[in-house]
Amino acid sequence: MSTNVTVDYQAEKGGYYKVLIGLLILTTITFIQPSMFLTDATFVVQLLIGLIKAIIILFYYMHLKGETLIGWTVSFAVFIVLFFFSIVIYDVNNFQYVDESHISSTATSAGSPTAGHHSTSSDASHTTSEHTSDASHEPAHSEH
Repeated sequence: MSTNVTVDYQAEKGGYYKVLIGLLILTTITFIQPSMFLTDATFVVQLLIGLIKAIIILFYYMHLKGETLIGWTVSFAVFIVLFFFSIVIYDVNNFQYVDESHISSTATSAGSPTAGHHSTSSDASHTTSEHTSDASHEPAHSEH
């Protein structure tokens, strides 16, 4: 088995420069995109640009372009993560106890547990002040 392999370093150097220019263009698009185009889907577009840049860095700068085992391993790991993430998203979207949830329900004065308690205590204080004002014919001022 021969270990004499000739490598054209100038050609590889040119490839690295092309990848660098591509990454710089993608970085420029990352900064320009939120104000110029696809402003409704900024989050998704930014994630896709970041994913493309990460894949380019992994393949060219970490020399994983020719690897097959690492590719299958990463693909399997990504599949597992996306599978469980989709289960969680499905569960959150179809949560059957939405009215009882403290996370997803909106705060209303009728639905909050302290609103009813607060209104009865204020009703009691108004009743007490009315009785004292009727007895002394002077308005009672209470400090809260």
